[in-house]
Amino acid sequence: MSISRYRGALRSLCEGQSRLGSTVDRLRARLRTQAPTGAPSPADGMPVFFVVGLAKSGTTWLMKILNTHPEVLCKGEGRFFGEEYRREVLVQTQTKQQPSSLYNALLGSEYLRLWIERSVWSRDGDPDEHIRDLVRLATDYFLTEELAKSGKKVVGDKTPLLGPKFVEEIHEIYPEARVIHIIRDGRDQAVSFIHQQGNRAKRGRTHRLSPEELARSEAYRRSPRELAETGEGMFAEKTLRRAAENWALRVGQAVEDGPALFGDCYTEVRYEDLLVRPNEEVERLLGFLGVDTEESLVEHCVSQASFEKLSKGRERGEEDPNSFYRKGVAGDWKNLFDERDRQIYKEEAGELLIRLGYENDGGW
Repeated sequence: MSISRYRGALRSLCEGQSRLGSTVDRLRARLRTQAPTGAPSPADGMPVFFVVGLAKSGTTWLMKILNTHPEVLCKGEGRFFGEEYRREVLVQTQTKQQPSSLYNALLGSEYLRLWIERSVWSRDGDPDEHIRDLVRLATDYFLTEELAKSGKKVVGDKTPLLGPKFVEEIHEIYPEARVIHIIRDGRDQAVSFIHQQGNRAKRGRTHRLSPEELARSEAYRRSPRELAETGEGMFAEKTLRRAAENWALRVGQAVEDGPALFGDCYTEVRYEDLLVRPNEEVERLLGFLGVDTEESLVEHCVSQASFEKLSKGRERGEEDPNSFYRKGVAGDWKNLFDERDRQIYKEEAGELLIRLGYENDGGW
């Protein structure tokens, strides 16, 4: 590197550090002035939580329920974590993957790693450990900013289970966080997932369906009866086996790691229980987060995130195959699984279905 370029890079680094320092100071000052009385400052540690769950298990619904509470900010899917997902994609494709999370953005930065490996301030440490610490600092930065703007008390992120060690990764970076794991019958999750993939394909977005599955999805969209009359199910065997395997592996590991790593700071909620006793479950979850559980607030959270509101007028059970909020019921898999599908799912995930109480141990 030439002397002039080196000086320019050094000047930019110094200016960047100055800007970062002033930005952090401004954020701290803003949080102190905008946060509700008694709310902790960044120095005290923010109350942070994460809603985890396999995609199409009700994570978005739960996020919206919590976010309506006047003390809870749960803005959406920030994708802060996901090192394991990056490795999985690299193994499958042998190509560089675009950052799917903040963690992967930092892990994939060759310049950042080179700096860490060469700088006198960091070269004697573990580069991966430094990057994990930077993920924590960056996540704090974004959460602090939004919490200050909102004037709320606690902040959380909806975080999909991208791999079996996902809860462990959260613990490495946020060991003091609270974690809510929403669990859904894997067969219903698979049905919802394949409908989502069909919708993505219809809109010209990336999807994971074969041409045959796309044709079945389109037939269902025209008429569920039309698909039933063909005698074909919604799933190709490969797709259903992978869905069942992912559910068994990721959910199964999360229900073990959650209590083992987080203890009382980990809790679970069933999608099915939220359907049949929403007020009771929401009150419990709000108490878990340490916010007001007054009856009117609980009712407000439940009503503001009802299926009718989210679907813009449809009643629960009234289906729109093109909607993200398609049907909002439990047990719909029974209408779409044929005997072959039941057997495939049982082979891949039957043990966890029994362990979680979705099936009885025995002939099913």
